[in-house]
Amino acid sequence: MQLKNIHQKIYEVRGQKVMFDFDLAELYEVETRVLNQAVKRNMNRFPERFMFRLTNDEWELMSSQIVMTYPVKRPKTALPLVFTEHGVTMLASVLRSETAIKMNIAIVEAFISLKEFALNYKEIADKLMELENKYNQQFKDIYEAINYLLKKDEQETEYKQRKRIGY
Repeated sequence: MQLKNIHQKIYEVRGQKVMFDFDLAELYEVETRVLNQAVKRNMNRFPERFMFRLTNDEWELMSSQIVMTYPVKRPKTALPLVFTEHGVTMLASVLRSETAIKMNIAIVEAFISLKEFALNYKEIADKLMELENKYNQQFKDIYEAINYLLKKDEQETEYKQRKRIGY
């Protein structure tokens, strides 16, 4: 699967990049319930910073934003699990199929490329800010000089229009 397709399945929840259990199940070519059962049997491998269940409000917000192209086979009362990058890595030790291992590598690479993109974006944003500050000062100096010259011309015109007093 292409990196772009995996990137589209990475969302931000509670300030963390995560993937839904149903998206991971699709990528690993297993049913969502099978993935969740494997996780339940190995809960000690998934602390909350690796995996957590969405709240009703979070799920309603996310499901309204996600365009689902396939029906999610999930009871309406069951809220999805989401996995952070570390949780996805831990899934490799729980799901031992060849497909799961290969897909796990691709997913971790997708998380890494997102981090690299974010770092590059920050560097570019910092450089743009630096340039903007530098050139804004130069343009400010130019505007001040132009305004001075315009005011000087206005003052000279007023001086010439004054009625002379005396000699």
